[in-house]
Amino acid sequence: MALRFFNTYSRELEEFHPLDPEGKIVKMYTCGPTVYSRAHIGNFRAYVFEDLLQRHLEARGFAVHRVMNLTDVDDKTIRGSRAGNLPLQEFTAPFKEAFYQDLETLQIEMAGAFPAATEERYIAAMIAMISTLIERELAYQADDKSVYYRINRFPKYGQLAHFDLAELRPTGRVKSDEYDKEHVGDFALWKAWAEEDGDVGWKSPWGRGRPGWHIECSAMAMSLLGEQLDIHCGGVDNIFPHHEAEIAQSEGCSGKAPFVRYWLHCAHLLVEGQKMSKSLGNFHTLPDLLAKGYSGREVRYSLLRVHYRAPLNFTWDGLEEARQSLARLDEWLRRLWEAARAGNLQAHQAKTIADDGFAAALDDDLNISAALGHLFEQIRESNRELDTGIDSARALSWLEWWGRINSVLALEATETKPNEQIVRMAEERARARGTRDWKKSDELRDALNALGWDVRDTKDGQLVTPRVRA
Repeated sequence: MALRFFNTYSRELEEFHPLDPEGKIVKMYTCGPTVYSRAHIGNFRAYVFEDLLQRHLEARGFAVHRVMNLTDVDDKTIRGSRAGNLPLQEFTAPFKEAFYQDLETLQIEMAGAFPAATEERYIAAMIAMISTLIERELAYQADDKSVYYRINRFPKYGQLAHFDLAELRPTGRVKSDEYDKEHVGDFALWKAWAEEDGDVGWKSPWGRGRPGWHIECSAMAMSLLGEQLDIHCGGVDNIFPHHEAEIAQSEGCSGKAPFVRYWLHCAHLLVEGQKMSKSLGNFHTLPDLLAKGYSGREVRYSLLRVHYRAPLNFTWDGLEEARQSLARLDEWLRRLWEAARAGNLQAHQAKTIADDGFAAALDDDLNISAALGHLFEQIRESNRELDTGIDSARALSWLEWWGRINSVLALEATETKPNEQIVRMAEERARARGTRDWKKSDELRDALNALGWDVRDTKDGQLVTPRVRA
């Protein structure tokens, strides 16, 4: 089966063919967080989906050049910095660092670049783009001194979201609706400085001000990836107006269409069937879940296992199911490694297992449910082989197969080495067993279990490993 994705623009499944003439390089832009607070699990639903996409493309032989922006100037970051009496950069810095930490915990590959909107090179790029749009009469400065995009001059506006411009109506709630704009749908490219902006602002041909959110992404994407991209991702809430505006701005400046060949959007995350909100008490960050005893890979599995275009209902039962699934995976890997080590590993050559069912499922618009179903069917099959006895070469073949799968899923537990305390306790337990002090041996085993370590007594002696929580 050819690699296919559901393109939001066409509302159809389309075969994937990158712009690169040799078909090797994929240029991908993914909308990152607004760094006014710690990212929540709803944000990471999108980032995990994008990570799966990148990893699968790489497993299929593509070189993915991915950019993820950091929105560090907007109404929220400015309000936060003023409330904290901090310069904007100082206010956003810890949230940027926390985001990187969370990416590492969830085993999400780092993007090739994480441009921040306030970097001078991108501010300059935004100003240059806006100037071009004004020259082409696609933008204008209104009486409020802000600069707006003329959506009536871009006939394709609305095609990504599939709506008619006539459907746009003033909301009566958004400040921009009160501006003297030519059309209610015209969006801000450059916002004139206002008193609530404090010391945040940049000089421009239109006066002191700051960029609008939409132009930030266009400028960063085009600066780092060029005028046309292969893939642009985000949540469904980004489709309109954000991504619609990106198309209008970018194509209006470059004159090249399409700005993006494949638009991929993931559905919302719910918590216990409800929209996540602080008022409902169901708003969770990754540290919240870690504090409850769940691991990063358990959270990753929970966010990964539902198809990206289907709403994901995040539940505590779902986290427990993720834990049990990973415990099955860990036990399977333990058995394979034991079988592999039983023989002379250097004397055996692993043979590639001829199976492409996992990759074929992901080729079909990242059908993760089918891919995981195939994985666990293979685990059942190989466990039956283990029950009847397999040689080292066969065990190595399965481990080599799993290595290819894990390069996409990133679900295998990272190796953990025991600290000095654990080593001393294990040595003390070994001495207790040597003197047949079974009571002390059992007490030390239980203590090690409580600290997160499994203890097994094998023919080769005591084996201490990170505990698999079922």
